[in-house]
Amino acid sequence: MLIDFHTHIFPDKIASATIDALAKRSNGTPWTDGTVEGLVKVMERANVDICVTLPVLTKPTQFESVTRFILDVNERFNDKPRKIISFGGIHPECEDIDGKMKFLKCHGVKGVKIHPDYQNTFIDNDGYLKILECAKEYDMIVVTHAGVDDGYIGEPVKCPPQLVKKVIDKVKHPKFVLGHYGGHSQWQEVYDILAGEDVYFDTAFTLHDIDEKLFKKILEKHGSDKILFATDCPWQDIEVYEKIIKSYNLNKEIEDKITHKNALKLLGLGE
Repeated sequence: MLIDFHTHIFPDKIASATIDALAKRSNGTPWTDGTVEGLVKVMERANVDICVTLPVLTKPTQFESVTRFILDVNERFNDKPRKIISFGGIHPECEDIDGKMKFLKCHGVKGVKIHPDYQNTFIDNDGYLKILECAKEYDMIVVTHAGVDDGYIGEPVKCPPQLVKKVIDKVKHPKFVLGHYGGHSQWQEVYDILAGEDVYFDTAFTLHDIDEKLFKKILEKHGSDKILFATDCPWQDIEVYEKIIKSYNLNKEIEDKITHKNALKLLGLGE
């Protein structure tokens, strides 16, 4: 079984323009066209059972339109054997964060995505703390971009390990997921500061870049129960990432935890 815990899709009418703009900003090459059908094709080719998709609100006013889209996706794939599970998006400047989180929970949404760089706010902002507190109360997952974002090279990193540690100490939410293996391109700091904390790391946009020895060093310190296979598709290819994980020759029990068992548990789907 294979679960990709960190992917992105967009409504058909804006997918092309959005992907083009993001690719130019980050100097990246997309592996899909950013649509639902584009992700499904990749899932079929890579034999992926579940993809978790993560929307990002760049403005608080996008909450309603993004929520309509993700609820439609979840309903569409609810009874499909190959599933897309979409999280909600929320912004730290949204009005009534508690009400919005409760609405998502009541509509079966399992978690939310935040992105400090695209939301131009540091991770220890009061709005993010409120989101995490609500997620803890409503038993929801929070996934954040962590570390350097390739679209913001040269700008202050909004979610570095040092600030994340402060947030963890304040909120202590056990369903907090740090994208990009705890902090993209800041993996030594991740090892020094965050490995071993009660948070999850996903592997999105990491495996093609990180040194294998450092990956395993973080894995050993952090523990295999808190690592989630992820690609950041369309920005990395699922098949390539699966091959990289397999090339590490991890113990089968550890590999199974990373590729699907931890995700099933976190999503409340059993095995």
